[in-house]
Amino acid sequence: MTAKPKLSTKSLIAKLRGLGKKLRPYSLVVFLLLVALLYGFLFLRVNSLSNSQPSADAVSNQVKAANLPKIDNLVVLQLQSLQDHSVSVKALFDAARNSPFNN
Repeated sequence: MTAKPKLSTKSLIAKLRGLGKKLRPYSLVVFLLLVALLYGFLFLRVNSLSNSQPSADAVSNQVKAANLPKIDNLVVLQLQSLQDHSVSVKALFDAARNSPFNN
């Protein structure tokens, strides 16, 4: 029969110290490799999140939640009659249709 190796915390710590001394010259390379892996992961994650499209359910929920403005029919009729009876107001409406973002 084979003898079981004895594992103790002292022997484990001693082995880890020996391994640490052997790997010390490569610590800069390991650090740079870890930083490169982190940046690569972040780049891929941001890329995948920026290219994702919302689902149809999410879009329909947002549309349902949006408060659409309601215009009273009396106000619409009053604006139409005002536009029909006044030349300056008709010109104002035409100008607003042609370039809505100008004053």
